Amino acid sequence: MKKEHRLRYIIKQGILDTFYIWKDELKNVFRDEGVLIFFFLVPFAYPLLYSFIYNNEVVHEAKMVVVDQSDSYLSREFTRRVNATPDVEVIAVCTDMEEAKQMLDEKKAYGILYFPTEFSKDLHRGKQTTVPLYCDMSSLLFYKAFLLSATEVSLDLGKELRRHNSPGASDKQEQITVDPVPYESVTIFNSQNGFASFLVPAILILVIQQTLVLGIGMLGGTAREKNSLHNLVPVSPHFNGTLRVVFGKSLTYILIYVVVCIWVVAVVPKLFSLPQVGDPVTILLFLLPYLFACIFFAMTLSGFMTNREAPMLLFVFTSVILLFISGVSWPKEAIPPFWQVVGYAFPSTPGIQGFIRINTSGATLNEVVHEYHTLWIQAGVYFVLACIIYRFQIRRRKKFEDFNVIM
Repeated sequence: MKKEHRLRYIIKQGILDTFYIWKDELKNVFRDEGVLIFFFLVPFAYPLLYSFIYNNEVVHEAKMVVVDQSDSYLSREFTRRVNATPDVEVIAVCTDMEEAKQMLDEKKAYGILYFPTEFSKDLHRGKQTTVPLYCDMSSLLFYKAFLLSATEVSLDLGKELRRHNSPGASDKQEQITVDPVPYESVTIFNSQNGFASFLVPAILILVIQQTLVLGIGMLGGTAREKNSLHNLVPVSPHFNGTLRVVFGKSLTYILIYVVVCIWVVAVVPKLFSLPQVGDPVTILLFLLPYLFACIFFAMTLSGFMTNREAPMLLFVFTSVILLFISGVSWPKEAIPPFWQVVGYAFPSTPGIQGFIRINTSGATLNEVVHEYHTLWIQAGVYFVLACIIYRFQIRRRKKFEDFNVIM
């Protein structure tokens, strides 16, 4: 066979095998109920769930019950001021904790403010006292409303008590005693003081990565369980090339997640009126390397899955950690350097940081060029790692085949 004909045959066979692997992987996806949950149910339902829960940026008149063991003027004044805030409504004052807990169990209230017996006495003696706050954590919005209201009242009441305890002080001395360091609370990053507009867009981007890791990892574990050699690559002549295996499988995930990405970053924010300041073309161009990086990252990790349950045990718990080290829910400057380096091993870190800037402030690709280039580098690195893993699996399978032929 002439060289040009042989080359043409190899290219043609490679393309045919790539599409065969694509169809085979597509069948594996739709035959596996667990993978369907991660590829369709979770990315389509979770954004709706999170957006529905936190669509109200703040809550008003959150119901609270007070347990007043002190029964003093100061405890009643504290309760009155908390009740006067727009975010909290004190619905009852109980005599003991058991009664208050029962009201929480019956969902009549979502928080308990407890005044100990020595509350007023300690304050009059000039001692520091504590007012415990117990919250129903079914929604962070309740916790935020109770905590902020109680904190603001305690600061204001503390200033008045310090002023009252210094009757002979001059105006200057009184100012130094009551308010030595004047402060003003200014919300820098979360101007609306809500969860939906601030945190949900980051969660939507993280959902893309985590569902890919779990779904592809489950496919890898299932392939090993069904394979008689416990190999990631099935015994078939169509799976003899590394590039055709990686491209064929990744093509399946790309086609599925193009639809998922449109749903997550375009439809859901539109349904719940989440911030959409960024240019759609810019968002699309930015999500392209992010999707590639997530797919090849997931394919690399799938090479280490020995069974279909392994991804659930290894990766589900990382979602909260990855959200923190992405620098959204926790300031990036406050994250230790070690964890910042660890964070950039995951596509979600530059993906979340870049998407938030584009989506909420209208940044261009030139303004997020660091995150954009990082995602392309991650996509390239994880593509090479995925090729190495599948190359090793193909060679391992061929060794077993040659051994069986000799036998």
